[in-house]
Amino acid sequence: MTTAKIALVGDRSPSVQAHMRVPSLLEALRERDGLTLDAYWIPTTEAEGLEGFDGIWTLPGSPYRSEAGAVNAIRTAREHGIPFLGTCGGFQHTLLEYARNVLGLPAAHAENDPDADEFLVLPLACSLAGHEEEVRLSPGSLAEKIIGAGRSVEKYLCGFGLNPRYVPVLEEGGLSFTGRDKTGAVRALELPAHPFFLATLFQPELAGDGTRPHPLITAFASAAVARAGSGDGGRVGAGLAAGGQPTGGGA
Repeated sequence: MTTAKIALVGDRSPSVQAHMRVPSLLEALRERDGLTLDAYWIPTTEAEGLEGFDGIWTLPGSPYRSEAGAVNAIRTAREHGIPFLGTCGGFQHTLLEYARNVLGLPAAHAENDPDADEFLVLPLACSLAGHEEEVRLSPGSLAEKIIGAGRSVEKYLCGFGLNPRYVPVLEEGGLSFTGRDKTGAVRALELPAHPFFLATLFQPELAGDGTRPHPLITAFASAAVARAGSGDGGRVGAGLAAGGQPTGGGA
């Protein structure tokens, strides 16, 4: 059985509900879907040398200790074709990474840099923390194919989102916004030219009771296992040497 090595990028904390769901999700992926993941928690302060992983998942829990570390992890996944999933804070920092490193924009996050002149990521007019909301998925998008429907109700623990003023320039620059709420506000993004690159403002970790992974998580795990099986992943390098802690099978 192929085992995929994945980096769980985030500052692990018992106060973050999504982090506490990870062990049961990994167990369910192994038992229900036959997808075995050797998962390592990588603090944002040590998110370097991740090129050898088969998957990178930037988890909720912002503000991160290191904005630069979170952005660097996402850049590694994007540039090296590593399957990537970003959720909540991971979605927000995916926007920062793409805007800065691909489009050269001086992008700022209001939570991380409140004194900036202009924000790419800003406080939502109405916080989504603790809310469920319908997400409308673009026909033919990766998310729509994975979920198998054009609409889905998802859970949030979030107070920040994309500044709508930046939507046109990001779309023109190659990002696809494939999930939106009923008002048209962006809730999911993809990078079509990438093998698997998906980020959501909602938290698929919170779906159900943790015993049945959300389809997006299962699809990410499948992509990571496929990469491991193909031999493209190589060896895990400095990410572990820098202090990433193995999950010991239980995250």
